[in-house]
Amino acid sequence: MPEGDTLFRAARNLDAALAGQIVTGWDLRIPEFATSDLTGARIESVAARGKHLLMRVGDFTLHTHLRMEGSWHLYRPGSTWRRPAFQARAVITTAEYQAVGFDLGFVKLYPRSREATELAFLGPDPLAADWDAAEAVARLASEPSREIHVALMDQRNIAGLGNEYVNEICFLRGVLPTRPVAEVALEPLVDLSARLIRANRDRPGRITTGINRPGQTDWVFGRGQKPCRRCGSLILTGRLGTDPTQERDTYWCPSCQT
Repeated sequence: MPEGDTLFRAARNLDAALAGQIVTGWDLRIPEFATSDLTGARIESVAARGKHLLMRVGDFTLHTHLRMEGSWHLYRPGSTWRRPAFQARAVITTAEYQAVGFDLGFVKLYPRSREATELAFLGPDPLAADWDAAEAVARLASEPSREIHVALMDQRNIAGLGNEYVNEICFLRGVLPTRPVAEVALEPLVDLSARLIRANRDRPGRITTGINRPGQTDWVFGRGQKPCRRCGSLILTGRLGTDPTQERDTYWCPSCQT
């Protein structure tokens, strides 16, 4: 599931391969930008902000989001893609590499001068150099009656946390996902959120239990009706979101989370 750590690694890998390269092929398979052509421009950098990936090419930013199914792949020109060509939404080619974005949730291309405006809605990013924990706490506290799970999922509060992290953070802090923000100690919650996603930043797989074995990497996420690793109670499940289209599966231990 693509969350902030996934995008951080993707951006780092793309930047290492593409930064400084000249674009030799440019193909955005989105009607709005299908006629765009940045062939001949230099790829300045690739960076992530929360769940958003930003490829700066010449005077423009190619801004993409993976949603649930998307991914960026790097290939040598002429090599076989590991996903079907009809899933490709962006194909950026240089002399040394071909970067292919598959099933991207959205694709935008705009002048780099607009980048700050396009990202202004995002909250602080724990993986960014300008991470501001106090600002994250203030944003969460601004809606005291909201469920803590929904508030943590809101990218306007903390950029990069997704459903897996939010479920695991609630478990580790011992709070029900439905608990109102006003009843949660926010400073330690925000601190844990930052430490947990940073701990996974350089790992190929996400681990929240500290155990890197198949089936043992999570405390509650994806473990509905299985015994809690701490107390043995069966993990319960539900759904939460700001509206039906935004609802996500929730998992919690009825004994460890109160």
